Amino acid sequence: MFPGIGTVVNIAAILVGTSVGVLLGHRLSQRTRDVVTDALGLVTLLIAAAAAASIADRGWSAAVGDSAPMLIVLGSLVVGGITGSALRIEERLEGFGGWLQRRLASRSGGAGGTDRQRFIEGFVTSSLVFCVGPLTVLGSLNDGLGKGADQLYLKAALDGFAAIAFAASLGWGVAASVVALAVVQGSLTAVGAVLGDILPAAQVAALTATGGLMLVGVALRLLRIRQIPVGDLLPGLVVAPVVTGIVAALR
Repeated sequence: MFPGIGTVVNIAAILVGTSVGVLLGHRLSQRTRDVVTDALGLVTLLIAAAAAASIADRGWSAAVGDSAPMLIVLGSLVVGGITGSALRIEERLEGFGGWLQRRLASRSGGAGGTDRQRFIEGFVTSSLVFCVGPLTVLGSLNDGLGKGADQLYLKAALDGFAAIAFAASLGWGVAASVVALAVVQGSLTAVGAVLGDILPAAQVAALTATGGLMLVGVALRLLRIRQIPVGDLLPGLVVAPVVTGIVAALR
């Protein structure tokens, strides 16, 4: 198989899941769709908690010190949030989602403000869920290294089922998230092919724990508790492993 096959399968699973979800969504009441979204929010919270538990990873603590992991995650989120806010990542994601919706709406006779907001929310939320997480990074890197795409195949199955639930409530905006997925996973696959190595275990733990807290933010959005601009926090995924490497080197 060629490098990138895992991302191709992942995209196909999301598109199929979105189609099924949209077909089901028209047959569901708004109350039922809200319940589906709440259920997905709770599952996302569970996944986030499992990922955030990497804060207690022994290898990470051994590399940077017992008290450092918590500070690294805190610093990564703060620095990442400041950087993302300055770059207006969340705003640009929403703007891109709105542009896609307008292009599609112009071909179908237009759409109201509610439909536009629903499309944007579907695009932004699903992009964050599908693109944030250890499977995204490790699976894409291993795919690029020629070590197989098993992790991305697993991710594709999970994302496919998640897309059904998302699309049943949020519609076709979920399908647009494959654009962000292709860019993120495609770039990481290329990085894996160039670097010829994978991240050290301590840096993977740092990335996983930081990404897990970001997924908590996604879950809070899905549960309609607070609209945390998780997109602005995404640079923290780069900051966490970099800071971990620096601290480990200085010890």
